[in-house]
Amino acid sequence: MSTTWAAYRRARRQSRQAWVLLFLLVAAGVAGIAWFFASGQFAVAEAAGDGPTEAPVFDSSWMRPVESVQPVPVGSAADVLEALSVKGRSANDDYDRKQFGQAWLDVDRNGCDTRNDILRRDLRSVEFTAGSTCKVASGQLREPYAGEDIHFRRGSESSSAVQIDHLVALADAWQKGAKHLTAKQRQSLANDPLNLIAVDGPANVKKSASDAASWLPANKGFRCHYVARQISVKAAYRLWITQAEKDAMKRVLGSCPGQQTIRAM
Repeated sequence: MSTTWAAYRRARRQSRQAWVLLFLLVAAGVAGIAWFFASGQFAVAEAAGDGPTEAPVFDSSWMRPVESVQPVPVGSAADVLEALSVKGRSANDDYDRKQFGQAWLDVDRNGCDTRNDILRRDLRSVEFTAGSTCKVASGQLREPYAGEDIHFRRGSESSSAVQIDHLVALADAWQKGAKHLTAKQRQSLANDPLNLIAVDGPANVKKSASDAASWLPANKGFRCHYVARQISVKAAYRLWITQAEKDAMKRVLGSCPGQQTIRAM
């Protein structure tokens, strides 16, 4: 069976077009995968964005300052980020929560333990247990990580619905300089209101000891405050960051170039 020259050229042209289309599809797939692992995994998990954009830090009427290693620098969070040291993680095989002192100490010596201080600071319509001005029995939380309203009620089966998160997780801090702090400085880091926030229990469990490179709040509107607060904590306690962590923080701050550092006072 013979083929005309015109038909042969047409077949060759269609074949080339098919190969070009295949190449473009493969390139698009590769680019999509790269985007997902760079930042898309966070975008996919984003909520609608109607949650809080910031969280309380300090109430001078009943809280007292916790002494950090150095004051949080005043100014642009992006500028302070650039000043942080960039290094790899240290080994965490020697990490122990006890190295940061007993959990929820009354470090600021205001008569109430840290957990109840943070619940009182972050909840609305707070009620205390009978005969106490410290122990929070119930309240309403406008939760910042998932952007939901949560009712807190103290109890063996209900308290875990609201947990107190270390914005800079203690295990992460240990691998990025905290092991070189004094015991007193680590105790301050674990109880500093700047580094503590009341959040949705399941979201806190999911975050675990992640840094900004591997976890960000689903509530997109809160991310600028969240990252700025992590930067502020790391500056105050002379902790370093990894390159991946820095890149993730820069991406977040790119959407809010005017974001300032967060201070307790």
